[in-house]
Formats: sequence, C-alpha cells, structure tokens
Amino acid sequence: MTLNICFSTLACPDWNWQEVLKYGSQFGFDGVEIRLLSRETDLLKIADLRPTEWSMRRRELVDAGFRVAGLASSVHFDDIAASDRAHQLEIGKRYLELCSALGGEFIRVFGDTLPAAGDPNRSAMINQIAEGLVTLADLAAPAGIQILLETHGDFSASPPSVEAMLLANHSHVGLVWDTHHPWRFHQEPLALTWNQLRPWTRHTHWKDSVTLPERATTTATQSAASAASQLMTGHRHADYVLFGGGEFPAFECLKLLRNDHYSGWHSLEWEKMWHPELMGPEIALPLFPQKLRELERHLQYCAGS
Repeated sequence: MTLNICFSTLACPDWNWQEVLKYGSQFGFDGVEIRLLSRETDLLKIADLRPTEWSMRRRELVDAGFRVAGLASSVHFDDIAASDRAHQLEIGKRYLELCSALGGEFIRVFGDTLPAAGDPNRSAMINQIAEGLVTLADLAAPAGIQILLETHGDFSASPPSVEAMLLANHSHVGLVWDTHHPWRFHQEPLALTWNQLRPWTRHTHWKDSVTLPERATTTATQSAASAASQLMTGHRHADYVLFGGGEFPAFECLKLLRNDHYSGWHSLEWEKMWHPELMGPEIALPLFPQKLRELERHLQYCAGS
C-alpha cells in the first residue's frame, strides 16, 4: 500500500503558491494541505486562489504531478449566536467551491471549545457542532468532499470526537486524527485512540514533541500564539521538535494505521506559523517523507521476518 504524504502550509508561512508547488515536489511530498499562503489564513482572500485562477491552478498541479489533499479552514461550530454559526457556514460553502476546483478531498473544520465536563450545556454544544457538520456535509456530498472535524481543542480527547461522529452519522463527515494531540494533551495510548476513532478517520496530522519545563517566551512567540488562539480557541502549546527527534511513538502509530489498511493522507503539521522559534521549512519539510518511508520499510521488514 502506497503512503500518501503531504504537508500543511503552516510549515512554510512565507511561501506563495508557486513555492509550495516547487518545493513540495522537490522535498518528496505527494501533495499539500493548504492552511495559508504568504501568511494569509483566509484562503478566500488570496489572489492566486480566486475563481478566475482556478483553471490555471489545476493545470499547474497536473503538470507538477502534485495534489491538493484538502483545505484546512478555520471554520468552527462552537459559536453561541446563530448568526455567527450562519456566517461560518457561508465561509464553509465558499471553501467547498475552492476545494472542488483544486481537486481536494476534504475541508478541515473545528469543534472547537466545549463547556466544562459536568456543565449541562456541554451535550447541547456537541449536538450543535454535529448539526453544523451535517449541514456542511450535505452540501459537500455531491462533490465527493468530506467534512472533517479535527481532534483539536476540546476534541483532542477522543470521547467528544466519538460523540460528535455518532450524532452526525453522515457518510461525508469524518475526522482528522491529529495523532499527536490525544497522546500529548490527554495521555491517551495510541492504540486506544485509534480503536475509538478508526471508523471515522479520513486524514491524519503528524508532529513530534518533547516534554520541557516551562520557560520564558519571546514577544514573537507570544504574538504568534495569540494569533493562533484568535483563529482557534482550542489552540494549545507543545514543545515541538523535528519529526523523529522527540517522544512521539511514530512507528507504533504507523503500524496501527497500516495494519488496518488506512489509505488516507499522512500530513506533516509543522507549526512554524504559530511557533516562530521552530526551524524553517527547508530543514523541517524534507525530513518527514524520508523518515516516514524509513518507518514503512521497517514495518515491511518486520512483517517479512
């Protein structure tokens, strides 16, 4: 089974469309998950992604032998006001048009923040989020696009994600399993998380981190974290390191996926945009396809020995 390997453009916040195409292929990736271009996270504002440019972008992708895996939006369904939720849905509709034009497979959306455990409004909020997923998925289904809730924010823990999926119960609603978040933030064993999320996982995010004592942050780091929190209320800090250099059990994770014949994307989410102290894309990006394919070869060797 061939690995489908892509990267989120969070890794290369200063790159434009042409640089993503050029270096993505050069660094060994099969595709890209578009979160931003040239530091603009609202893809609807980017000149290269306007409707008049769509046919050109598709030709460039074909010529490069490169794919858009999907679009990572900031759409979320945890707003209290109905008018705010309606606005999020309208953004989602426009992302669907862009995703279809670029040949993408999914739109990533957020939950994102829930009332505390024991709060009587918690279940109502999860139900509201599930309704938002279904409404957008009904629009996405004719184009074959999936609406994927990420294990992010309060949905980093598996139980709320499972509850939302059961409530949605829609063929075009699924999950982005950020393989790092439940493991790091909620100490969930990977096998436990996978067994719970497996029926709905359509896309995976990969990253690595270490456990460090708290330390002073710079103004640039604080500013980037604040920008992330404004877009995603569930954003949390971790001490990220180059893939394969930290504590994340990547071999175990890949083995779980391969044993169950997962065929979706493996996307590196190197959060350079939100963590300016991290290494640049020219260092971080080429490592991921190389290391993931090394893990794959090791799996094959173990299976054959």
